[in-house]
Amino acid sequence: MCGFVGFTNRIKDDGTVLEGMMNKIIHRGPDSSGQFVSDQVNLGFRRLSIIDLADGDQPMYNEDGSLVLVFNGEIYNFLDLREELVEKGHTFKTRSDSETLLHGFEEWGTSLVERLRGMYAFVIFNKNDNSLFGARDIFGIKPFYYANMNGSFMFGSEIKSFLVHPDFKKELNEEVLAHYLSFQYSPTEETFFKDVFKLPPAHYFTYKDGKMEKVRYFRPEFKAEQGVLDYYADLVDKTLRESVKAHKIADVEVGSFLSSGIDSSYIAEAANVDKTFTVGFVSENDRYNEIHFAKEFAKTIGVENIAKEISPEEYWSNFPKIQYQMDEPLADPAAIALYFVSNLASQYVKVVMSGEGADELFGGYRIYQEPITLTAYDKIPFFIRRILSKIAEFLPKKHGINYIIRRGKTIEERFIGNAYIFTEKERKALLKVGKNAPAPKILCAKFYDEVKDYDTITKMQYLDINMWLMGDILLKADKTSMANSLELRVPFLDKKVLELAVKIPTDCRVNTKTTKLALRKAAEKTLPKRTAEKDKLGFPVPIRVWLKEDGYYNVVKEAFLSETAEKYFDTSALVSLLDRHKNGIEDVSRKIWTVYTFLVWHKEYFEN
Repeated sequence: MCGFVGFTNRIKDDGTVLEGMMNKIIHRGPDSSGQFVSDQVNLGFRRLSIIDLADGDQPMYNEDGSLVLVFNGEIYNFLDLREELVEKGHTFKTRSDSETLLHGFEEWGTSLVERLRGMYAFVIFNKNDNSLFGARDIFGIKPFYYANMNGSFMFGSEIKSFLVHPDFKKELNEEVLAHYLSFQYSPTEETFFKDVFKLPPAHYFTYKDGKMEKVRYFRPEFKAEQGVLDYYADLVDKTLRESVKAHKIADVEVGSFLSSGIDSSYIAEAANVDKTFTVGFVSENDRYNEIHFAKEFAKTIGVENIAKEISPEEYWSNFPKIQYQMDEPLADPAAIALYFVSNLASQYVKVVMSGEGADELFGGYRIYQEPITLTAYDKIPFFIRRILSKIAEFLPKKHGINYIIRRGKTIEERFIGNAYIFTEKERKALLKVGKNAPAPKILCAKFYDEVKDYDTITKMQYLDINMWLMGDILLKADKTSMANSLELRVPFLDKKVLELAVKIPTDCRVNTKTTKLALRKAAEKTLPKRTAEKDKLGFPVPIRVWLKEDGYYNVVKEAFLSETAEKYFDTSALVSLLDRHKNGIEDVSRKIWTVYTFLVWHKEYFEN
């Protein structure tokens, strides 16, 4: 696991600039560094040594030095690809998976990416024609950002590295703020920095003569088969264990995160690691502390569990630096918990496994049950429910009103992912900028169009795989782990696991009683029944509790009355939200936290 930076166009002191960019991401690779500097392109690399510790340094070159590679990630089928390439006459100098990319590109060109199984973001510079070829894995596990400013094409693992470049112009992209208020993350290819973009998952690009061309090389296609639950449970268990085995390849010790739920528990048991890691919060409510559940489970499978309780003071004091590490504001409170468990694990191991992706692939979120959980109200003709929905939008948001609103909308209108913080109407009333940004459903439309003939639950999963998974789940997984120089591997997000998941019938994914049916049935083979059936929590955070306490209420209120808040928001409306929550009128903690997170992030990047 590593990080890289790069830019085209010759500038003054390019070596010094490159070094400065690399230093911005030293946390991604503290073990070693490397540079390639030429008239055409400059490449910088920071390495966290995992495979081939002695000879895996980068930038890496092919036999004649005509190709130069910087690569972040792991290729889990590199041994199979290597064997095939050796048979075709290629000679390898190292045991690293990185070198497989160079020889694979020589042999297969851009179609190399179709053969890869792993998590990756990489760039190959071709000296023969002065072109760049780069790609990002099919889920977006590894980040890739780019910008084209003043003739310099910049790219890398983190946006913060661009700040060093003299051609970079730091400017807030105000329209993204509106999107963020609805989604709690930046949901488009645009970022919070104007003219800085994300390369979407499952895309590769070529860059030559100042022109960039992007191509989508993979798209998940759900093709549900016929079969019974036991049949798919057996396949899930077999496929997942094979994936875990592939993800365990390393020349260093591998550990595992462990909450009290099925996903991380299944991974920890299948991986047979020696150490697991858990965090919880100092709280009177067990809801926010899973440590005792994790320790009990770890004992049943015979592994060590190392745990840490996080105090409110630790959480709040570390919040600004964690938002800095994110590059863009992310209002998911669990990101901070993930940072702390990553920090804990990094004191013992260099690599951990985690359970991200299980919910999106196997149907794990409770909201997926909504389309099949019918009541007497759903017997009312849809056109009448639609009229009632529009009327209800003007009523005070009391218990039951939101249900009426949602039941009068199609799935394409009401579901934008697992977080829907501010509606379009709410954010327009709150914002002073970006009021005309497209409605949330507009951003989701292209993905819904790709699965318009699918059942409702599959549509929801498809949207989450393409938006929520990359924009929230994997963003926090990568940034919090790499901030602690820790490699995080996600065996559920594997090409072979996906190939199975898209075949599982909907009724073997979700029913009215529970979620992730096939996965839970598979887990029952080796996990205690209590664990296999447990609802998802995943390092829960007591934000709603803290915001009612005077100390933290005042911290947020001060931010809500700041000059920055005044510039972007109706501050009286912000304080009203805060007071409504503190006085127990309405739980709007997610809305408060979303705005507060942006203000904290803005201070880190635009005020310090």
